[in-house]
Amino acid sequence: MRKLLGFILTPIFYICFSISLLLFHPIQWICLKLGGYTAHKKSVDILNGLLVACNYTLFNRTRFIDNSNIPTGRPIIFVANHQSTYDIPPLIYFLRRFHGKFISKIELAKAGIPSISFNLLHGGAANIDRKDAKQSISEILRLANNMKNQNWSAFIFPEGTRTKTGKMKPFSVGGIATLLKKNPEALVVPIAIKGSYRMVEYGLFPLRPFTSMSWEVLDPIETKGLDIEAIVKKTEEILKDKVEG
Repeated sequence: MRKLLGFILTPIFYICFSISLLLFHPIQWICLKLGGYTAHKKSVDILNGLLVACNYTLFNRTRFIDNSNIPTGRPIIFVANHQSTYDIPPLIYFLRRFHGKFISKIELAKAGIPSISFNLLHGGAANIDRKDAKQSISEILRLANNMKNQNWSAFIFPEGTRTKTGKMKPFSVGGIATLLKKNPEALVVPIAIKGSYRMVEYGLFPLRPFTSMSWEVLDPIETKGLDIEAIVKKTEEILKDKVEG
């Protein structure tokens, strides 16, 4: 019955999602040209709020548990497990006060996806070519420098790819290490994502309706006195306990 409802509701979701992306592509361009970074960021925040709202066309529950213990006066490295493409809009919207930027595959920036590719190219993301280590390091260093100079933050999925089962994959140290080397004062903040993999349980079509999903911002990890591998290991253990426990 749930899958049958998915066949009915998924087209509505995709129509709303697509209209939002198409509508905000020129809005982003205008905001960037006339108002620079600040106006462009506001347009991206509003867009992602609408993309979050698209979940309600599937009667899916999007629960975001924020954390008032996270300061805004220093760079933050948000480290999250990765379950689906739909993990991203809630992170951008609900944590917009932190000016978080993603480490993304360069293919997405070059794909010409309305709104999404434009934001990756012009919004401050690190767009890495996984086949070119030198380029990847250069992009992450650029983001790290902007974190330091602009007080931006970063979102990173250290699993490297999405899980299909909800079980976490081992974390990679590389991206977090590069960001921390340039920003040793940065806080590492784990974000536990639960249930979003079930939204794509049947694949891209139909999407699974009546799915409960949650994003929980956990307490920050002070990095002083810890080596990078210990920080990544600690973050992985905290998230695994929260997501799979």
